[in-house]
Amino acid sequence: PGIDLEVTGIDFLKSQNSHLHHTDAYHMESLVVRRGQAFQLQLSFNRELKAADKLVLCFGIGKRPMKIRWTLISLNPRREQDLSEWQISIIKNSGKECLLSVISSPRATVGRYTLNVKTGTNIYKPKNNAVYLLFNPWCEADVVFLADEAQRKEYVLNDTGYIYVGSAYNIYGRPWNFGQFEEFVLDACMYLLDKSKLKLSNRTDPVFVSRAMSALVNANDDRGVLLGNWSGNYSNGTSPTDWIGSVSILQKYYKTKKPVCYGQCWVFSGVLTTVMRCLGIPSRSVTNFSSAHDTEENLRVDIYLNELGEKLNSISLDSIWNFHVWNDVWMKRMDLPAGFDGWQAIDSTPQELSQGIFQCGPCPLKAIRDGDVYLPFDSKFLYAEVNADKVYWVVKNVNGKDKYIRISTETQGIGMNISTKAVGQNKREDITAQYKYPEGSREERKAMQKASSFIRPSGMVPRARFASTLPMGHMASEPRVLHEAVSKTGLQLEITNTEALYPGNPLELAITVKTSTPGSWTINLAGSCQLQSYTGKVEASLGYVKETIKLEGKSEMQVPLKIAADEYMKTLALVEDEVFILITAIAEVQGTDEKLTKETTMSFEYPPITVQMPETAKLNKDFSCAFIFKNKLNVPLDNCKLLVEGLGIFKKSVFDEGHVKPGRIIKSEIICTPTRLGEKKIIAKLISTQIKGISAEKAVTITE
Repeated sequence: PGIDLEVTGIDFLKSQNSHLHHTDAYHMESLVVRRGQAFQLQLSFNRELKAADKLVLCFGIGKRPMKIRWTLISLNPRREQDLSEWQISIIKNSGKECLLSVISSPRATVGRYTLNVKTGTNIYKPKNNAVYLLFNPWCEADVVFLADEAQRKEYVLNDTGYIYVGSAYNIYGRPWNFGQFEEFVLDACMYLLDKSKLKLSNRTDPVFVSRAMSALVNANDDRGVLLGNWSGNYSNGTSPTDWIGSVSILQKYYKTKKPVCYGQCWVFSGVLTTVMRCLGIPSRSVTNFSSAHDTEENLRVDIYLNELGEKLNSISLDSIWNFHVWNDVWMKRMDLPAGFDGWQAIDSTPQELSQGIFQCGPCPLKAIRDGDVYLPFDSKFLYAEVNADKVYWVVKNVNGKDKYIRISTETQGIGMNISTKAVGQNKREDITAQYKYPEGSREERKAMQKASSFIRPSGMVPRARFASTLPMGHMASEPRVLHEAVSKTGLQLEITNTEALYPGNPLELAITVKTSTPGSWTINLAGSCQLQSYTGKVEASLGYVKETIKLEGKSEMQVPLKIAADEYMKTLALVEDEVFILITAIAEVQGTDEKLTKETTMSFEYPPITVQMPETAKLNKDFSCAFIFKNKLNVPLDNCKLLVEGLGIFKKSVFDEGHVKPGRIIKSEIICTPTRLGEKKIIAKLISTQIKGISAEKAVTITE
């Protein structure tokens, strides 16, 4: 009856499909499309396709694709709609060519499919037959649908951004290259999906996928992407402060299949943002300032001070991190009661076990805000990170024994200025209101009472590692909602720096004590200055001041606290992390039981890096970019390295600058060849033995 029909070729129409699917930036040979949206394929045959011919397109995923498990999708354009919710139709059939349209299900498994075409008894396997199917925030039927185009551009397509660091009153954005479209990044994400051991049927659901990825971005349990290290010693890996983006981390992981050394929270979050955006789940890196790491789930973090006001590291198991970075991902929560769709928090920094492994989330922001801490996943831990109370204790030595005296409880110092990059702008957006109601409002109290009923309340007892050695009897437990006592004196403390905080200069600090009510007041003041890492660990005690001051009525007095450069420069060079200046003050009013504590964290200030390059450049035409840094500090910088990266312009490069004396200017140049159109960013970072935190960025627009 004539010649058997055979396929002679397939054109995946990559440029037209990827443009429509917003996947044209992926650095891939294969076709990358999003689920629930049509893509076209052009088939060529050895003869014209007739009505009687059998033609079936088979999309398979996983090791053994099977129809019964929906991992083998067989599409016949002549037949009615397939049960799998995938659709296929012939758009045009002329001569030996046939144009087909395929729409995958908006609930399809996400991952790497292979395509084979059956015609009668013949099977055609194209040379490169992989088709990558991603989540689709542009498709209303997909659970990750995001209605706003500007938000989709930011949270799915933007491959650069900022991760906010510093401390609550001194926030700065660290430029970060997410690079979700770079070479091998999508392959690395596919490898992680396979490694996650998620059933293919669960790979349809962003709740399962985001939770699995929060586990796999850390190396604990599953030899995932990044090994965390907070020890201060990073000699056999890359120091966490030395990364400027996710690309080199994911590329190295994909190449070696071994955990990359080392990460801390912003690195974990940066990589998780890359993985989520790469898979098509809208995502943002979120920084919580003064973040409680509440290991006891009792909404309280204890801080122990000695009589000089110096923070003691060793006693408490809880800690308050200057900042902690996690992620929000956008999705509908079909697994929860109505009302919990939208942003969900996930966290890949290994802090606490959840269901036996280091993973965290997704947890609806609405559940955190409303105190619905019984909802999955990990809502109690996340609620505590933004809502715990700080309780200050002074440890006094009485007759050779340590005595713990509670001096104050602060209900508003934790979970401040929660930050992410603004949509479409290079600036910070404060999203605290999405996580909590205004402090002291009726809704906040209601949420707190609801949360407290699910979280084990505890009595006001200092919780030390050796808690059993403390007499428990004389400490009565108190209810959770604490009312601040009205002050007799109107005592207030303020901590400021009177000169800029440049490394190599003395730290000129001041503690201002104020009273505001009539009367003569004698106040015992203790104030200390320490260096601490961002996780709240004290690295060095630098100095203190202890004075008794007299104030009359409404008055104030400034007490200076000056630290010579020699006192801290050694520590700066010894610690491989960026450190912060912690100032703590305790004031006690004689003859009353009024006590007050105040602490402030400050960051060092640094001279800038200047980036010189044209504002616009032409595609595939070289241009030059120069990085200039003048050491304006009074101290030399050892082992200076300049790290630079420009996605779509040049690969990450490192310039060794060696020893940079005060006043010396260094200049490095790189020749750039832009391979992609649009606005591109160049990021530069200078690291040395003494300082870690100098970064700069500049944008260039690439035109045809």
